[in-house]
Formats: sequence, structure tokens, C-alpha cells
Amino acid sequence: MYAEKLKQFENVENLAGKAWQHAAAIDAIETLHFKDCSMHCFHFQQLFELLFKHLLETKSKFGAYPRTHKLNKLLEQLVEQSDFKTDSDKYEAHLTAITVCAEAYRYNFLIDCKTYRKDVAILTPLLDELAEFANS
Repeated sequence: MYAEKLKQFENVENLAGKAWQHAAAIDAIETLHFKDCSMHCFHFQQLFELLFKHLLETKSKFGAYPRTHKLNKLLEQLVEQSDFKTDSDKYEAHLTAITVCAEAYRYNFLIDCKTYRKDVAILTPLLDELAEFANS
């Protein structure tokens, strides 16, 4: 499902191509039965981070992206520096939650998968918006 959303970047050698790789990893993970969803979260965070950075590099007025891993900050910068328009307030808390749970993955903390899945459901339409913006 996620790899299909980013099919335009399949095996492309740039940040968006790396985002597609994380999307493919998520699709593979979803076929398995992990009790803990932190690996899914790690790849989900990476998918968004790399896609945001690709869009900042290719569509922003400065042609550059920051070093931050905070997804809410990357979205904020994309909206401010490009023609991408979305309801940032709708996504801010959920992007922050994904950033935090990806950090939890790195430190082997368990995350609340039920809440995480709600964040994913809310952010999936944003992924569609970003993929469409990348095509424009």
C-alpha cells in the first residue's frame, strides 16, 4: 500500500527513493505479526522525513532542508517555503507522536500500538497530499 503511494520514486537514487524503500519495508512488516509496532513506526518516520527533505530540496525556494528529524518542523518548513498547502494544525501532534515513537524504537522502549495506529490513519492522507505535490 505505502510503496504504491510512492511508486513514482521506486528505486530512484535520491531522498524520495529512500522514502520509497521505507514504504516497501512498511508493506513487508505489515505482512508479519509483530507484537510491538515500533519497527513499523521507525520506518514510517523515516518515510516521512526523507519525503519532506526531498520536497524541501526540490520544491522550496531555498532548495535545502534542515538537519532536524522532527516531522512537524519539516512540514512547517515545507508549507512556509514552497507552494505546498495543507492544514498543518491537523497533523502537527500526530507528526510529533511519530517522531517520539521512532526515538523510542532506537532505545528499545515499547510503544502504545493502538494509539500509534490512530496516528498512522490520520497521517496517511498527508502522505497522499505529499505524493501529489511531488508530481506537480
